Amino acid sequence: MNLTRDRLRSIGWAALLIVCFAMLVALTFRVNAVKSQVRLAERQIVAVKQDKLLLETEFETRANQQQLKSLNDVEFGYQAPTAGQYLEGERQLAALGKPRSADAPSPIRVASAAGVSDVSVLPAMVSPLSGKAMAAEVPRDGARKPVTAATLRDRLSQVGSGVATE
Repeated sequence: MNLTRDRLRSIGWAALLIVCFAMLVALTFRVNAVKSQVRLAERQIVAVKQDKLLLETEFETRANQQQLKSLNDVEFGYQAPTAGQYLEGERQLAALGKPRSADAPSPIRVASAAGVSDVSVLPAMVSPLSGKAMAAEVPRDGARKPVTAATLRDRLSQVGSGVATE
């Protein structure tokens, strides 16, 4: 079998064409694999952003609870009921009621609270993402003044700077 020069040239071009086609197919598969990895990475980024948003929302909600507690400590002085303030049943409630004696003064009805502590029972809320504290700001002088009727009256009687004077 004698191969002529033209025949060998045709076979060479066909072989080169087959090699180029095989490289094109391999390159196409490689490009598709990289595109798939990029899509997967984009999906993971979106999932992480959603998780971050969920965590930020939950953290802000919990920080708002801390802020409300701090505001309560500074402004109002309310306290949660303690276990000793609850009655076990009707008998204990009935035992509290006594008939008034003839010389007893009229009952005085006032509310009282135990000593207010400056130490918060809640831990400081610091965002794990940004590292900033989310609780209510502490006064600049650092010391909190106790809330009494006089200080509350003075605070409420002050006119804000937005009021026009004549």
